Amino acid sequence: MARIAGVNLPKEKRIEAALTVIYGIGRQLSSKIIKESKINPDTKVQDLSEEEVTIIRNIIEKFPLEGDLRRKIAMDVKHLQEIGCYRGFRHKKGLPVRGQRTRYNCRTRKGKKKTVANKKTVTK
Repeated sequence: MARIAGVNLPKEKRIEAALTVIYGIGRQLSSKIIKESKINPDTKVQDLSEEEVTIIRNIIEKFPLEGDLRRKIAMDVKHLQEIGCYRGFRHKKGLPVRGQRTRYNCRTRKGKKKTVANKKTVTK
């Protein structure tokens, strides 16, 4: 089992897909890392040699990943909240930050749908 950036990569996956398990590495960065290391993207993680794993580790060290990246993002959000900008308020309230609609969408942020009952009328 290959352990890169403090994360165990799944053995049965292709290296290109397995690298995306690491927080901060997506498909695009994963393919870029593999091209730079000159490894076949179709190789499974279990078939990698120790030299190939160390090459990948050396390339990945250049990027902020996992804990460092999470910390940086949290500090950025905290800064927005401290300066009191619009984006900071939206983060604080748990609403969409980048201009999405909230009337019909964004259920994940507002919670389960609540129906409001109509006023009852008195009958004679």
